[in-house]
Amino acid sequence: MQQRFLLYVLLGAGLAHQFGPAQAGEPEIALREAYTQPLPGLGETDRELFLRGRSVFRQSWVVAPANDRAAGLGPLYNRLSCISCHQKNGRGRSPDGPDERMLSMLVRLSVPGRAGDGGPKPHPVYGGQLNDEGIPGVPAEGRAAISWRELAPQTLAGGEKVALRKPQVSFTDMAYGKPGKMLYSLRVGQPVYGLGLLESVPAATLLAMAAEAKPDGVKGSVNEVWDAAAQRSVVGRFGFKANMPNLRQQSAGAMLGDLGMTSSLFPAENCTPAQKACRRAPSGGHPELSDADLDAVEFYLANLAAPPQRHATDPQVALGAKVFADSGCTACHRPSLQTGPNERFPLTANQTIAPYTDLLLHDMGRGLADGRPDYQANGRQWRTPPLWGIGLVPLINEHSQYLHDGRARNLQEAILWHDGEARIARQRYAATPKNQREALLAFLQSL
Repeated sequence: MQQRFLLYVLLGAGLAHQFGPAQAGEPEIALREAYTQPLPGLGETDRELFLRGRSVFRQSWVVAPANDRAAGLGPLYNRLSCISCHQKNGRGRSPDGPDERMLSMLVRLSVPGRAGDGGPKPHPVYGGQLNDEGIPGVPAEGRAAISWRELAPQTLAGGEKVALRKPQVSFTDMAYGKPGKMLYSLRVGQPVYGLGLLESVPAATLLAMAAEAKPDGVKGSVNEVWDAAAQRSVVGRFGFKANMPNLRQQSAGAMLGDLGMTSSLFPAENCTPAQKACRRAPSGGHPELSDADLDAVEFYLANLAAPPQRHATDPQVALGAKVFADSGCTACHRPSLQTGPNERFPLTANQTIAPYTDLLLHDMGRGLADGRPDYQANGRQWRTPPLWGIGLVPLINEHSQYLHDGRARNLQEAILWHDGEARIARQRYAATPKNQREALLAFLQSL
């Protein structure tokens, strides 16, 4: 299986020139690029658009005015490029302590109430996201510092003890005054591969899954969110709370929130009325991100493949898949979904995929709650994250942090944080003999 995967990476994707000839031991090198590969079947013209989108995604943007198509960074921003928070298209991480900056993580902000589109109401001074960088002459909004509190260990079957940790956040250097009453939510950068396939799962499928009767008190609901292009509410599917309707809006929203780059979808700079220097800063264009570049990055993300499972026939992995199902995990982490027609991105159409998600919102209990509503998602609800590719995080992203804020230091800790609708599944896992728990973890590592 590794040889077939290596062949795909080096030849089938049409990008073999990046890696050179195969060498002994190269399967690991190939796996390190597993999040960056296009869907099989990409034609020559489409490959050029894919590469252009990849270039936009990796582009380091500069401050305007500049004689450069990459001008337009800020005035307030978090990072210089998309790839900064999604290294190798994978998962970001949280700081180890309060002295470390957030390099692939951000903080969503809001105040109680709803915005005009039904979404979170931005903070009147600091907006919807804390921007910890500013261009020259524009003060950064401030900084969020994370410290970690160790919780009492949990005891699993056989006596194994597992200690969990929880983040504590403090806001410092707030340049525009005390924020007052504020809702906030920590978010690490999410993986961006396989998104086109998820976008091609019909909304009717999500609604049907939400309506199904499920075991163990599991419910599940869709988030109804605002589609800025269509000017109407639609089913959400992207983001930790399924608060984005499609890849184009997800991309344009991240460009504005993370990089301060305007687009035809979001043409206003990310400056609040109180941020006068921000409002006076020069623009990199109207909009700063061209429609051609937005088209390209949307195409790139839509046509990124998800890594295939590895070692599926290994006895321990096969046992782990059974334990995963028997524990009730598949009630939310659905092993397969069917995509529908997609004229814009035909390679994603009419496929059976294995993302291990239902893309629905679930109440995950008080421990994981951020207390911050997002459209129809309440402060305890989170979208089921896809699990495909999760076993490659330590190799590709060189860490083993999971969940929305990186609090879980390994997959077992991530499981033990499950509560609410996932409580019974977590309790089954905790009561399972150690060898079967290890098999379940081996199964996750194979994805």
